[in-house]
Parts: sequence; structure tokens; C-alpha cells
Amino acid sequence: MDLDAVLARRPQIVLVDELAHTNAPGSRHPKRYQDVLEILEAGINVYTTLNIQHVDSRVDAVGRITGIRVAETVPDSVIDRADEIQLIDLTPEKLRERLHEGKVYLGDKAATAANNFFREENLTALREISLRLTAERVGQTLRGVMESKQIAGPWKTNECPLVAVGPSPFSEKLIRWTRRVAAALDTPWVAVYVESPRPLSDEEKTRLSKNLSLARQLGAEIVLTSGEDVAGALLQAAREHNATQIIIGKTATSGWQRFFQGGSLVDQLIQRSGDIDIYVVRAEKSPSATRPRIGSETVKSWLQELWIGSLAVAGVTLACWLALGLIGYWAVALIYLSLVVFLATRFHRLTILWTATASALLWDFMFIPPRFTFRIGQLPDLLMLLLFYIIALVMGQLTYKLRLQEQAERKHDQRTQALFRIAQSAVESTTLDDGLRRTLQEIETLLQAPAAVMLANEGGQLEQKFSNADWTLNEKEIGVATWAYLNNRPAGRFTDSLPDSQNFYLPLHTTKTKFGVLVLRLAERKSLALEERELAEAIADQAAVMVERYRLIQQAGRAQLVEESERLYKVILDSVSHELKTPLAVITAAAENLKQRQVSEKDPAGQLTEEIQGAVIRLRRAIENLLGMSRIESGRLKLELNWCEVAELLQAAREQVAEVLSHHKVRGSLSPELPLVKLDFGLMVHAFSNLLTNAALYSPEDSEIRLSAHMDGQTLIVRISDEGPGLPEGDPNRVFEKFYRGPNAKPGGSGLGLAIVKALVAAHGGEITAENNPDRGATFTVRLPVTVTPLDAETPLI
Repeated sequence: MDLDAVLARRPQIVLVDELAHTNAPGSRHPKRYQDVLEILEAGINVYTTLNIQHVDSRVDAVGRITGIRVAETVPDSVIDRADEIQLIDLTPEKLRERLHEGKVYLGDKAATAANNFFREENLTALREISLRLTAERVGQTLRGVMESKQIAGPWKTNECPLVAVGPSPFSEKLIRWTRRVAAALDTPWVAVYVESPRPLSDEEKTRLSKNLSLARQLGAEIVLTSGEDVAGALLQAAREHNATQIIIGKTATSGWQRFFQGGSLVDQLIQRSGDIDIYVVRAEKSPSATRPRIGSETVKSWLQELWIGSLAVAGVTLACWLALGLIGYWAVALIYLSLVVFLATRFHRLTILWTATASALLWDFMFIPPRFTFRIGQLPDLLMLLLFYIIALVMGQLTYKLRLQEQAERKHDQRTQALFRIAQSAVESTTLDDGLRRTLQEIETLLQAPAAVMLANEGGQLEQKFSNADWTLNEKEIGVATWAYLNNRPAGRFTDSLPDSQNFYLPLHTTKTKFGVLVLRLAERKSLALEERELAEAIADQAAVMVERYRLIQQAGRAQLVEESERLYKVILDSVSHELKTPLAVITAAAENLKQRQVSEKDPAGQLTEEIQGAVIRLRRAIENLLGMSRIESGRLKLELNWCEVAELLQAAREQVAEVLSHHKVRGSLSPELPLVKLDFGLMVHAFSNLLTNAALYSPEDSEIRLSAHMDGQTLIVRISDEGPGLPEGDPNRVFEKFYRGPNAKPGGSGLGLAIVKALVAAHGGEITAENNPDRGATFTVRLPVTVTPLDAETPLI
């Protein structure tokens, strides 16, 4: 299936056959159901098919019935997402009939299938499993309907199964068994892994990771804990998560192990469980189940410890033999005991057992009378030997456990300190670069793997920003990182998405947004331990929070800068307005007084005074247009809507430019039924005064300027026509562009008047158009959607 082509086409529904199919090597996902999950996340519906033997929780039952281990499975959590399940049910006879007709397999393959998987008894059992699975789904649907309709009935119980998971190959069966129990009870379930101090081999780490991944896919809540007392850790986890059942496999332990360990794990759970039920599941040996092998490195380490322990016992024996006359043979026992305790702080318990046994035998043979024989002549010496051996074993084991516990605490403290240092670096670092570099140093120290951080730029493309190692990603690896970022899921090595990659990718995201990807170079690693993955995910979360914090700081800084800019803008605007308008007012008043005196005295310089007044008016208009355009482009234009009369609005606009209109005839044609409208009175007076000024400037003297207004539904339409040369050919609406001046424009002017009109009209949600008249001149039409009220309404005029 071409997954990328499906996502690019984005149909309403996709038909996908064989949901359990395994994809070709090199595909984005190993399994087809993972492709389906990505299609669903893209908002596309899927209609698919699945045979009952491929349902993950039923694989063990299918294997027992048919004797065939099904490799291709689909997690039950995927099936739970289905909006509808339809069972295609056929009787075994009908299905075998289809097989013989060649509708299932062809040729010899059909005959082989009929004698193996398609035997009638197998098909009958598989039919029962499919019917039970469908019945469970119908039961869940019925309970959901009853709850939504508030119908009284037997509701979901408070049962909560908990399964103990480990690196054992039998854990896989326990997980599926618990999933079936939880599905039957329609309840959540928990999978718990107790990390013991015993180190795991690479094979065990891989198997543990697969088991926990299976539990997660089947819908379990994963809980990780640690402790030497496995039974106690399981019971504590069960009580913390309110589990009512603990499901565990039957362990094979010998009699001496039960004696020294206080019983098997099952025995300890049953004795200490209290009100928690214990379910013991028989462990069936699967073809892939093998006993864990002890690695050659482990055997070599044990042999080296045994050799060192033997040398230590031999050295102590020689020293005690030389000083026997001074210390006595009973003091030798205390020296041997001290040696066992000391070695317990360094070596494995097998070495402790060997050291304690060798010390007891040598003490008996060389120091307890009669010497050089294992026979003991006195009862106190025999009791002393027995007590010595028991105390040596007990103290050695206790010291060994304390050492393991101390190591586990140190390891846990190391991780906690690393996370604390990362959180602290987010506070102390002055820049994001410094904080992320500290994070990479911590993760490289803990995981012993090169790391890098890729952050998304403004265009959504990932860029490798930080890396302490000298390595870069190729095009293929960048594609994997991009997929992890876009889908907000881990990808790459040791995952189910693009596992052929050399690196492990973790998305950096918070609940609000996603920022990039954390990259770990694991090409030379054979496995990634569960605790290492959990630690990497925790560090990725911390890094995401760090990035978010710095982004918020940057946003706050930009917001403060905008606020300061706005305040400075207001101060400068007020200052410019005052500094320009005040001298203009003085010049205007002085020119008016001078003109009156010149007229009364018949001074011939009166014409010069009129020119001064005209220039002042043009300058005032240019300043008002510049300041108005500045407010519009800065986004600080705010409407103050009030009820007003259209006639009063247009009259105010005429009076504002009365000097410009003094040489023209202005004729008004207003509809008598114009209602009150809600507009920004001051801004619209400015707009209409600019239109009247434009008409006057481009029309000859004594020409007519026509002004009309009427309502068309909820739209106020105002037209202003002139008798000038008209608009230029081509695109007449170019006149609304900033600084545009027509070919017939008179000297002076800024070319902003009509641009301001268009912006003010648009701020009211309206539009303005320009067109040439049939005979001569041009007409500007303003359409404003307004809130209206009848003239007789009791609405105050503000």
C-alpha cells in the first residue's frame, strides 16, 4: 500500500485488505495496521478486514487449537478503535466448500490447508472464538448505550487485573491472558515490571522491551518499579493502582531455593496478598521459548571473582596459621567471618557462598582440634562451626543485598540528579543554546550515546541546531526526524516506525505545541534498555519544557516591546500633532485678522493673505491625512460607534471643507426616510470630506458636485459625483492606492486622501468603488453595512 499517496489524496474512506499484513522491508512501518493508524490520525476513515486468528489476545488459544503459531497479529487496542465490527460468519462446511472450489487457495496449497489449518474441528473452534469476541464487543456497546440512556442495569465492575511482566518468554502469554480477562470485564488493566538488582543480558533486555511493548499495544498501563523483594513490589503496585487481581506465571523453583528464599514468588504473593486475588497461569513452552543463557562475559567475571576469593581465603589462612599461637583457633573464625563480609561488598553471591564454605572447611581442617582432619572432638567446637557457617552465609547475603540496594539507589539518584540539573539549567542558562547544550551533555553522559537537538523553524522545517558531536544527518535520517516531529511519536531504531534508521528520535512537545526532535545515535547499540528509554523520554520532556519557557520569554519580551512602541508612538503622535497644528492655528488666525483689516482698509495685499489661508488649509489637510494613514497602518485605529443622522454626518463633512467647496455648486439628494445609523461619526466625516475635497480639486470652478444618500436594506449607499475630467482609463480603482496621483492632478497634495477613505470604509466593513460618468466626471460610491433604527425610536444621539 502506498501510504503517502493515500495521505496525499485524502479520500473520505480507504478500503484496506488484510489488516494483519506484514509490510515489505524498508517500509515506514513494519505492519500494515500501523499504516492504518497513521491514516486514521490524518482524519481518513478506514474499512478493513481481519481473520480471527490474527487477533493478538487470541493467538495462544489459536495455537493450542491448530498447533500453528500465528506470526502476524494485530493488537487488541487497534481493534478497540473500530466504530463498528461486523462478523462474517460461515459454517465450517461452507468454508471448506469454498476452499475446495478454489475460492481461498489454489492447487496443492488448498489441499494442504484442508488437511491442516482448515480441518473441521479447527474451524469450529475458531468460529466459537470469533463469536465470543463479537459478543464481548456487543456487550461493551450495550453497556455504553445503557449508561448514555441512564438505564438501570448491571454496570461495569470495579475489577482491575494486574499482570507481572519480565524478560521471561512466558510473559507474552500472561499479557494476552490478562488482556482477555480485562476485555471480558470491560475494565482497564496494568502491567508491572519489577527491576531487580541482577543485570540483564542483551537478549533479556530485548525480550523485556518486546513484552512491555506488547502490553502497551494491547492497552495496558505500564508501571515500572524496582526492588529486591519482587512480591512486595508487586503488591505495593497493586494497592497503589487499586488492582483487585494479580496474574502471574507458575514459576519452577527447586526445594532448596524455596527454603532459602522463603518460598517461591507465587507462595509469597498468596501469603501476603490479603484481599487481592492471585491468579496463577500455567506456563506453556512455546517454540521460541528458551532458557536464558548466561553470557560468556558473565561466566568469565564469576570465575575471576572465585579466583580472587580463593586467593583471599588462602592468604587469611596462611596468616592465621602463622599467628595461631597468639590468637587461638576461635579468633580465626572471626577473621574468616570478616573476610566473608568484606568480599560481600565487592563480589557476587556465588563468590560469597564459595568463600563461606571454604572458610568453614579450612577452619575445621586446619585449626579445630584434632587438626588436619574433618572430625571434631568437642561439642562446643561443632556448634561453633555450624553457627560460624550460618552467620557467614546470612551476613554475606545481607551485605550483598545492601550493596545491590545501594547500587540501585545510586543509579536512581544519578538519574534524579541528571533531571534536576536539566531543570536547573533551564533556570540558570541565559540562552536557549546554553540550556540545550547542557541537556545534551547530561544525556550523553548517562546513555553513552551522541545526541543532537533539531528545532523547527518558522516554516515548520527541522534544522539541526545543537550537537556536541561532529556528525550530521543525511537526507534519509532527516526524513525520519520529520516524520517523528509531524506525527508527535517516537521513530527510528528500536521503535515500530521506520526501525531501519540508525538513530532514535523522540519528539519535543508539550500539551500546547511541538518544537522539534531529540536525536540519539544508537547505530552501534544492539538494544535499548527500558530504563534508558524511559530516561530519554523524561529528558526529552524536560527539554521541551525548556524550549517552551524560552519561547514564552521571547514572546513576553516582544509583547513588552510592542507595548513600549505603542506608548512611544502615542507620545510622538501627540507631540507631532501639537507641534504642527498649533502653529497652523496661529497662522490661520493671524491671516484671518490681517485679511479683515486689509479689506476694511482696501489694502491691495489682500490677495496675498488669501493665498496664505489657502496654503494653510492644504497643509492642515495634508497633515491630517498623514496622521490618519499612520494610525491605520499601525493597527491602532479603533472605531467608536454611535448613533448619528446621515444628513448631519454629510453636513459636517461639507462644513469641514467649506473653503475648498466655495467655488463649486454642491447639490444634495437625501432620501427622506433615512434612519439613524451606527457609525464612527468623526472617522466618516473625515472620509466624506476627503471625497468632497477630491471632487472639488479635480472639477472646474462653478461646476456641480452632486451628493446623494439612500438605504438598500441594511446598507447605507452614499454617492459623490463631479464634472471633472474623469478617472484614467484601465483600472479606475487605482486611485485608492497610496500616493497615487492622476495625470490631471493639480500641484500639491500627498495622494493619500482616497487611500484613507478606502481604509476607513473598510474598517466599517464597507466598500468604495469609482467609475466614470457617461457624459463627464466620475462617481464615487460608498456602501456601508450599518445597524439602523427608525427615526421615531427613542435612541439618544451621542
